[in-house]
Amino acid sequence: MNHDLGEFLRTRRARVRPDDVGLPGGGRRRVPGLRREELALLAGVSVDYYVRLEQGRTPAVSDAVLDAVARVLRLDETERAHLRNLVRPAPAKRPAPQRVRPGLRRLLEMVGDVPAFVMGRRADILAWNPLADALYGFGGLGEEERNSARHTFLRPEARTFYRDWPTVAADMVAFLRLDAGRYPDDARLAALVGELSVKDETFRTLWAQHKVMEKTHGTKLIAHPLVGDLDLDYESLRPAGDADFTLAVYTAKAGSPTEERLKLLASWAASPDAALEGAEERR
Repeated sequence: MNHDLGEFLRTRRARVRPDDVGLPGGGRRRVPGLRREELALLAGVSVDYYVRLEQGRTPAVSDAVLDAVARVLRLDETERAHLRNLVRPAPAKRPAPQRVRPGLRRLLEMVGDVPAFVMGRRADILAWNPLADALYGFGGLGEEERNSARHTFLRPEARTFYRDWPTVAADMVAFLRLDAGRYPDDARLAALVGELSVKDETFRTLWAQHKVMEKTHGTKLIAHPLVGDLDLDYESLRPAGDADFTLAVYTAKAGSPTEERLKLLASWAASPDAALEGAEERR
């Protein structure tokens, strides 16, 4: 955890130029961004204190100091929360099993016209409706394989399935980084990160950047093997009482080709053979 804190602060320092904060940028610099001495000056703390903070050797850091450091580094709200998690890690505890309550499952069943699924910690996929299954094929995967990070980095077809794969990959790593800050003692998450680091060079590179991001809303550009290109908007919602769960709902703009292709995909999900014949006729 001390290593993660130090690397996070160093990567954030590297992206702030001296002239961004009113300091002269003259002279050669061994590394880009702010020096420790400059950050300490702007945050109103001693250089020694900041060095100890970066090394994780300050047992009780005040909110005022964290806010000052965050201000100088221009951290957004998600990054500020991540910094607090790194400085004040949660007490170690055994992770509880991830169970989707019946009411949330019924909600998935009721959202039948668009793909929807529940993602838990470590990007595990925990529940889904038929159209999400038709989109991603969750039902044909084993429990360990039903993980968005493994799908993104370890399945070769993912790089063509996602038309904007580099963006999807960066967002996924940033989400896992945030999860790691919240649960530093999660052995399964550590094992997942280790597996992905060993097996995929892009994951290693992105993980070293220490970017963090919440999943909120955005667009997924998908090349589906049956119905073709889909431009899907998504909303990520946190159910009340289940802070570790995210309900992801995909939608298409009214009257768009994607809306028509989703209808075709829904027909295939309801009757695979009939819909497949219809798709072949349209080619």
